[in-house]
Amino acid sequence: MQAAWRDSVVDYIRQEATPADKFGHQPRLYALTCRISGSSPELGVCDDDVLFAAAWMHDLGVFLGHRPADPVELAVWNHVPYTIDRSRELLAGWGFPAEKLEAVAETIRTHEAKYEPLLPEAVVLRDADILEQLGAIGALRAFVKVGRDTRYATYSDALPVLERALASLPGQLRLAASLELAQPRLAALQAFLMAIEAEAEGRLF
Repeated sequence: MQAAWRDSVVDYIRQEATPADKFGHQPRLYALTCRISGSSPELGVCDDDVLFAAAWMHDLGVFLGHRPADPVELAVWNHVPYTIDRSRELLAGWGFPAEKLEAVAETIRTHEAKYEPLLPEAVVLRDADILEQLGAIGALRAFVKVGRDTRYATYSDALPVLERALASLPGQLRLAASLELAQPRLAALQAFLMAIEAEAEGRLF
């Protein structure tokens, strides 16, 4: 039977994930962590409680209502410290095992590609988060920001995000299982970018 705290996590993120399309990232990410950890015996046994909590809570600080509304403040906002502090508080209140809170915090702290993961769960979550930036899902997540994120007024503003992802992210994956999962995503994203270039003929704007 699923622990009650997991239901509390899902219910809370379902309510707080705004814009609403941000909700899908969490269940996809957790599913990826399960696939990666289950195919990575070199890591040993990952703690599924830590993976679940970190995957579902890791982006709390990017949701509307949790991040600054002022554009100047938002431009320099680092959501990770906020997410860690708020997650620790919320998880404790929902009955999450207290002895695992520090592992969740550390896993969230290093979930972005630019950080160095130390825990096995952190390696898995970081790889899964990289995979979510590739393929068709990566393209959807990038282009949905056009017109609603001040950084991306046009498609041409968002396109470099995907080009950088294709060029730099595969080499940052740590696990063989992640690299295997990345291959169809890389092919799909590359084909998509080539199709944009061919169809737009320099007039994407």
